[in-house]
Amino acid sequence: MSNSFSSQCFSIAPMLDWTDRYCRYFHRQLTGDTLLYTEMVTSGAIIHGKGDYLAYSEAEHPVALQLGGSDPAALAQCAKLAQARGYDEINLNVGCPSDRVQNGRFGACLMGEASLVAECIDAMRQVVDIPVTVKTRIGIDEQDSYAFLVDFVSTVAQRGGCDTFIIHARKAWLSGLSPKENREIPPLDYPRVYQLKRDFPQLTIAINGGVKSLEESKTHLQHLDGVMMGREAYQNPGLLAQVDRELFGRDTPAVDPVVAVRAMYPYIEAELAKGTYLGHITRHMLGLFQGIPGARQWRRHLSENAHKPGAGVRVLEAALALVADKKPDRP
Repeated sequence: MSNSFSSQCFSIAPMLDWTDRYCRYFHRQLTGDTLLYTEMVTSGAIIHGKGDYLAYSEAEHPVALQLGGSDPAALAQCAKLAQARGYDEINLNVGCPSDRVQNGRFGACLMGEASLVAECIDAMRQVVDIPVTVKTRIGIDEQDSYAFLVDFVSTVAQRGGCDTFIIHARKAWLSGLSPKENREIPPLDYPRVYQLKRDFPQLTIAINGGVKSLEESKTHLQHLDGVMMGREAYQNPGLLAQVDRELFGRDTPAVDPVVAVRAMYPYIEAELAKGTYLGHITRHMLGLFQGIPGARQWRRHLSENAHKPGAGVRVLEAALALVADKKPDRP
């Protein structure tokens, strides 16, 4: 197998309260090819909310909107709006286990309603030309057999016309565990996802859950079409600087993290002019220099100063001074 993989082989997971538009803009400075996902947005928020829940920067492409909901007509309306706004993909959340999500009848509980998920996917596919995909788990509660997963995927693929599934390789407990515990306690079962790809070779199958390095990503890509990285990409974004070269086969050097920070300045200044607080942007940048001398000072300086009145790019320059001179040469 060559060193490069398919065009959508690597993505960053939708993470509530984390992968907002500031985060995505920052991640885009480090990798041009990675598919970025929005936080999950409910169909009700888009249709009835007062804010613009579809806002993003053109620089974020390729970018996918993750929707939460279970009303086919409402989801179709949102998908149509999202395509009109230029999103590259619509993804339906069938994996989030939180109580709030269950009460709204969406997220992981929908794994038990495969026919409804198929109806939702079909309704969206009828009104858009962009891909409509599903992010799900390998099971819920006691419904965690391989046969259950196969039935879910085959139903959504055949009746809904869905050809791309991102599988979080853990089951979800719908009661008794918090969302955080649901990310950590149910054991990972990567072989089950590999088996799914063997049994559905015609489908695009990506894996999510516990992926912590690009080397691990390469291992998964020997078996699957894509890898979705979550918390590691957020907490250690410096690794994203290697993605375009290591996974997408680009003949380009890794992005220098200092260069990536300074590339943010025009965007930051434009956002500050709109009334955005610096800390809302820089909170996503704290882990950038992980493993590099001065990383702690970088984090501390931003944490202590980015929320002060009038804070601007000078805060970032001062923080960079704490690491830039000590930064080792990157290969």
